[in-house]
Amino acid sequence: MKDYQRDFIEFCLANDVLRFGSFTLKSGRVSPYFFNAGLFNTGKSITSIGGFYAAAIRDQGFKYDVLFGPAYKGIPLVVASSIALYNEHQVDAPYSFNRKEKKDHGEGGNIVGSPLEGEILVVDDVITAGTAINESIQIIKSSKASLCGVIVAVDRAEIAPDGSGKSAIQAIQEQNNIPIRAIITMDHIIEFMTEKGTYGNELEMMKAYKAQYGVKQ
Repeated sequence: MKDYQRDFIEFCLANDVLRFGSFTLKSGRVSPYFFNAGLFNTGKSITSIGGFYAAAIRDQGFKYDVLFGPAYKGIPLVVASSIALYNEHQVDAPYSFNRKEKKDHGEGGNIVGSPLEGEILVVDDVITAGTAINESIQIIKSSKASLCGVIVAVDRAEIAPDGSGKSAIQAIQEQNNIPIRAIITMDHIIEFMTEKGTYGNELEMMKAYKAQYGVKQ
């Protein structure tokens, strides 16, 4: 685990974005942890999260021409990431995002910001069922651009309820032949908890959940 990943977990815990307990997911599974990216909702927190995304983008070695943030949650994330890339890494990354409804006056269209040209890296919060990322893929294809990858905050790395034995991220990677990376995964969270040595029963619940629902590497 890299320093920025450890710092990200600390940051998420301090801001209640990452919590341990008992949480019923949309799938009906009872998870021992919950990640709520919607709580990145202040100037300080969105500035910090941009720095973590920028660090992950650099660490993963993505080669891109434009960053794209899917409406709506991806919009502040892509803006914050672009700012952090410039301020912290001296990389002036173009960015854009989409409107949910196409504008038919002014400049028109449904893309705001830099044109979607060349290699596009999608910046989003999480991937669950994959619906939002599939919409982004269609937007990128319709612009005659190419999707080079996706970066998200967390990869739960658990099998989808569809019986495929794959996670939503694995399925999308295989369907589109692209890398999808996360700032942290469930394994990073477990590693962090193990390092701290103070989580006891919570750590055992995390390990049991991974054993039952985690994807097989």
